[in-house]
Amino acid sequence: MQKRITLFCAFLLASVLAYGQGLTIKGTVKDAKGETLPGVSVMVKDNNTGVATDVNGAFTITATANSTLTFSFIGFATQELAVAGRTEINVVLAENNKTLSEVIVVGYGTQRKGDITGAVSVIGKKDLDQRPNTQLGNLIEGKTAGVQVVSPSGSPSASLSIKIRGTNTITGGSNPLYVIDGVPTQDTRSLNPADIESISILKDASSAAIYGAQGSNGVVLITTKRGTTAKPKVDFSAYAGVSSVRKKLDVLNADQYRALATELGYSTDWSQYTANTDWQDEIYRTGASQNYQLAISGKNEGTTYYVSGGWTQQKGVIESSLMQRANFKVNLDQKVNDWFTVGTNLAYTRYNDVSVTDNANVNGGGVVLGALTTPPNIGIFNANGQYTSNPFQQWENPLASLYGSTRPYTNQRLLGNVYAEIKFTPNLKFRSSLGIDYTNAVTDYFLDPYLTSYGRQNNGIARNETNLTNYWTSDNTLTYTQKIGKHNFSVLGGFVAQKFRYENTYIQTTGFSGNTIPTTNAGSVIGSAYNNKSERFNNSVIGRVNYDYAGKYLFTANFRADASSVFGTNTRWGYFPSFSAGWRLSEESFLKDVTAINDLKLRAGFGIVGNDQLSGSVYSYLGQVSSGANYIIGGNVIPGTYPSTIQNKNLKWEQTQQTNIGIDLTVLNNRLTFSADAYIKDTKDLLLAYPVPRSTGYDIVSKNVGKLRNKGLEFMVSSRNIVGKDFTWSTDFNISFNRNNVLDLVGQQFFYNTIAGRSEVSLVKENEPLGVFYGYVYAGVDPQNGNALYLNNKGEKTNAPTADDRRIIGNPNPDFIYGLTNTFSYKNFSLNVFLQGSQGNDLFNASRIETEGMTGPQNQSTAVLNRWTTPGQITDIPKASVNNTDNSRISTRFVENGSYLRVKTATLSYNFPQAIANKLKLGSIRVYATGENLFTITKYSGYDPEVNAFTTGNAAVTNGGFGIDYGTYPQTRNLIFGLNASF
Repeated sequence: MQKRITLFCAFLLASVLAYGQGLTIKGTVKDAKGETLPGVSVMVKDNNTGVATDVNGAFTITATANSTLTFSFIGFATQELAVAGRTEINVVLAENNKTLSEVIVVGYGTQRKGDITGAVSVIGKKDLDQRPNTQLGNLIEGKTAGVQVVSPSGSPSASLSIKIRGTNTITGGSNPLYVIDGVPTQDTRSLNPADIESISILKDASSAAIYGAQGSNGVVLITTKRGTTAKPKVDFSAYAGVSSVRKKLDVLNADQYRALATELGYSTDWSQYTANTDWQDEIYRTGASQNYQLAISGKNEGTTYYVSGGWTQQKGVIESSLMQRANFKVNLDQKVNDWFTVGTNLAYTRYNDVSVTDNANVNGGGVVLGALTTPPNIGIFNANGQYTSNPFQQWENPLASLYGSTRPYTNQRLLGNVYAEIKFTPNLKFRSSLGIDYTNAVTDYFLDPYLTSYGRQNNGIARNETNLTNYWTSDNTLTYTQKIGKHNFSVLGGFVAQKFRYENTYIQTTGFSGNTIPTTNAGSVIGSAYNNKSERFNNSVIGRVNYDYAGKYLFTANFRADASSVFGTNTRWGYFPSFSAGWRLSEESFLKDVTAINDLKLRAGFGIVGNDQLSGSVYSYLGQVSSGANYIIGGNVIPGTYPSTIQNKNLKWEQTQQTNIGIDLTVLNNRLTFSADAYIKDTKDLLLAYPVPRSTGYDIVSKNVGKLRNKGLEFMVSSRNIVGKDFTWSTDFNISFNRNNVLDLVGQQFFYNTIAGRSEVSLVKENEPLGVFYGYVYAGVDPQNGNALYLNNKGEKTNAPTADDRRIIGNPNPDFIYGLTNTFSYKNFSLNVFLQGSQGNDLFNASRIETEGMTGPQNQSTAVLNRWTTPGQITDIPKASVNNTDNSRISTRFVENGSYLRVKTATLSYNFPQAIANKLKLGSIRVYATGENLFTITKYSGYDPEVNAFTTGNAAVTNGGFGIDYGTYPQTRNLIFGLNASF
């Protein structure tokens, strides 16, 4: 018995000793898809010893039989497993931070989001599906820091302008480069938002330098949808909505207008004018919108496809304004075999609109100012069926501008590419693509020869203008990727060739015998006609290197060399490098045990990009000639040409250098993410008109002079506040601060935007932000004579200031812009509320010059009821003074606070239970109601604070003069009801 006890004790002791001694444990770590994971940290818990998996995901570690192993890897949930005496342990890690593991599109390739070292923002499907949209800019507005969407008006045909980290140019194009499925473009108005899968915004030069001379204003990469399921999937969406103006402005009624006109010295037989027409009621209506989209997609062993078609219509809140778009899209990828893949992305769009004239006064055909300044005492039509006019002028009522002419615009566009990809080895692939963007746009105009006075004066007017744009790009890239232990790198190199060709024809005729045939051939007199063609070429060499060590130390370098035919022969090539690095501190040993931190990364980058968007001729560097000269030879007048510009072989692109530093932080089990960026952008070699001595025979030459700077801070926060079984609440917030400053204009200053015959209101000047307001300081009304008072440069009040008394009176650039989105979900219900705002920007309400100036027989706003009428009266509204603009000069009187906070969208949706969807033979059903611009907090007195009268057309005016309201088509309040279904 004693012997048995002794043997048992010995066995037990041996077991204990064995259990405490080291075991050699081997295994493999894979992800949920069965792919091995290199670089996974394998640690012995409560011990400092550990290893990392090799390139095949394998590991070997020594631990005691009772130890616990901890497996951790960025983007995956940490897992702990007891050894329990085992010598082989195989692990499958589940993805944890899907955001970091998400693969996003970057220039000429893709990259894991967690490895990005530049300033790149991504707007994914979740954000894109939250609201119905008709334009790309609506998808971006307020959704990411550093991006400002500038809306020129509320017209259905208005094209939104996007500014990324401020404006980098004065006379060049300031819109970012858009790349749709690899095809660069500048026009997104015809793009169908329903086809978009994701949007990547390259904000800094380190990420945009791969686009070289086209990347100065940032790059927006748009990826459209593709098939994702083996079973064919059909998606149908439809919505219908109504819209209205946010408010009306108060103007004088018929009796009040008659009293003002009499005071100004106008007299007539008022018994002929007994109407009391509300012209705002006549031009505004309840707008309507409708949209229908159908898509079929799928993916089998070798083929991925996505086919969609749709139709959209918007009837604006101003009579006759209209936008229609029909779209068709095909994305097809065919894997021929293991090493060869071909595919295509093609989109055809037919776009139509009817625009109305805004940003003009009544005598310029402006509809909005026409409604505010047309006397209410007249009706719409005279007895002979012609449109009525002001009793004291030949300025017709605003309906003449809306219905006295037809103004259709049609744009047909084919955009897309075809590609082939060859995998020479698993690590080496070659891709070649050919992209096209073919656009044919036709603008027609016909002014009835009977209905309007201007039409009768010319016996009708017809115009036809055709613009044909033909662009192609050829991209050829070679990509090599490799993993060696913990070292991961990829190298890309390639060549890009691009060609643009523009053709334009225009003809105007007058002298129509009737209105039956509205085309130019029916006119008997050719007023003007011209035709021009131009083309440009770009050739480029591109390269990129990505490197990371164990996902901890990250490095990216980009390079592009561009040659463009639009610049001088001495400076035709430009070179655009960039470098960026990242350090993931959360992978360092000193933060490994900080469980609250899921990811912490520091980023820094520097790069150089260019701007080749010339506002003038693509032959600006050449000495050009113009027609119109007459030469007398032998007593005969011979038409000829004359030199019009000076040659400049050194003309080149504007160049922007940008430095960016940033931090990305994810904490609290991935429920809270935070990103911050700081940047400085310096743009030099601005393309400006530089004065030259008159002895040369010229006044100016196009030259690279001048500098400006943008610097700023950006912050983004995303939080999953409540994550419950039935109820969830998440919040996304972003805020951006940008400061713009003109550093050098070689002593020049530029004025833009003359308002109502007064003076220019916008100024570009050294050591000031772009587009500041310039004018007089308003000092009230002289109680004795009723004239306006202004401060001179000595600070004294005067009725007669000089031009030297003008100064900077406002700044249209905001202190900051922001967006806040809250999403609440309860079972099958969801509520998404998006707030968007701008703070600290001034607006120049030029409409008030027309409605408070009291210089002629136009109707005025009710503000003039407080005008000065008797000596000694104290008021801030000067007296009425016919044909005298001294009392309504460009001044601080018309500068207003343009800050606002608005409920941009609010969407309430309901997803039908799967049981109901199944009964209807559907995969899913969602219904929703969306309100847009529901509520706005602002001190601005005009129709709407989101207004920019002069942000289309001439680039210098667009960049140097914004934040002006001059009878601009107002933003609208919209209510939309929609349905999404799939099967």
